[in-house]
Amino acid sequence: MVELSTVRDEASHTREADEPRDSLLVRFGVDKPLKLDAGVELSPFQVAYKTYGTLNAERSNAILVCHALTGDQHVASQNPVTKKPGWWETMVGPGKPIDTERYFIICPNVVGSCMGTTGPSSSNSKTGKPWGLEHPVVTIRDTVRAQAMLLDHLRIDTVFAVAGGSMGGMQVLQWAASYPDRVFAALPIACATRHSAQNIAFHEVGRQAVMADPEWRGGRYLVEGTNPRRGLAVARMGAHITYLSDAALHRKFGRKLQDRSNPTFSFDADFEVESYLRHQGSSFVERFDANSYLYLTRAMDYFDLAADYGGVVANAFRGTPTRFCVISFTSDWLFPTSDSRAIVHALNAAGARVSFAEIVTDKGHDAFLLEEPELFAIVRGFLDGAARARGLATEKR
Repeated sequence: MVELSTVRDEASHTREADEPRDSLLVRFGVDKPLKLDAGVELSPFQVAYKTYGTLNAERSNAILVCHALTGDQHVASQNPVTKKPGWWETMVGPGKPIDTERYFIICPNVVGSCMGTTGPSSSNSKTGKPWGLEHPVVTIRDTVRAQAMLLDHLRIDTVFAVAGGSMGGMQVLQWAASYPDRVFAALPIACATRHSAQNIAFHEVGRQAVMADPEWRGGRYLVEGTNPRRGLAVARMGAHITYLSDAALHRKFGRKLQDRSNPTFSFDADFEVESYLRHQGSSFVERFDANSYLYLTRAMDYFDLAADYGGVVANAFRGTPTRFCVISFTSDWLFPTSDSRAIVHALNAAGARVSFAEIVTDKGHDAFLLEEPELFAIVRGFLDGAARARGLATEKR
């Protein structure tokens, strides 16, 4: 049994998985469980998603957009919780590189998150209480399985393209490995085939910050009416530093003082960069669930594409019909260009069609979310070429 409905707007720490306004929601019953890498089945469960544009009669112009760690389904429309524009409105929209006048865009919220798709803040149907840490641990491959079930529900056998950056890029790679015949073109941006030891270490610091907050209550804070805001804010502050570059931080802040001419000789936020990070932390806790942060960072940590293919990444793509465009940024030290080159080398070894671009920028890992004209040109050119190869109309509707 599969049901489709529109979900309602809720505040960010509700018991019912934070169902945001205007998203679409698919509920999969106990007869359609999600089989997880952890060896258990998740059922019932639901996937919240947004769509933009129009699906053509041949159902051949769909692009699946995969969001990053703390993203959501609101890729090109206002987020109902934060009231901010969609997280990739620079890339997705009418006349933009991922053109909603040509393509049908689907952006699902990942399993384990807190914006409508089942996660630790969702209600456990067996207990009537939020899952908390009783929710099974999920992986990138689990999320891709859930997305495949969503596409099956929408009766879309093959997507024209799958695109995403960071954790979204991991999903793109997993899609191409797990369902090569369902992906015509793939755009993995600023990502890697596995999480590095350094990145796992950063995530562990963030998780420990959350769990050290006494309001975390062993993950039961929703049941007990608390919220580990301080711990989650610190986790976000630490993570946000990794999304930027030293040059970007220096350009934006340098050593400028915040609203004062002299140091206070205290532990107040004397410097602008301190105030900026505190703002990032405090605003994040208003829109994101602490347990979801634990689950999704762990999903990224477990990602290792080669592990399922004899330790050889190329084996994951052997004989793939998918065409790829891999993109990296010179100042991204979270997922450096060497990670993208490793993807390209594996695809070359597998005989895949692949193009590669390293974009010179000082904006760090977050460059894929920002105004980068070269990125826009590359994505537009790749999709235009892929559209011609697939026989999609080149004219806008």
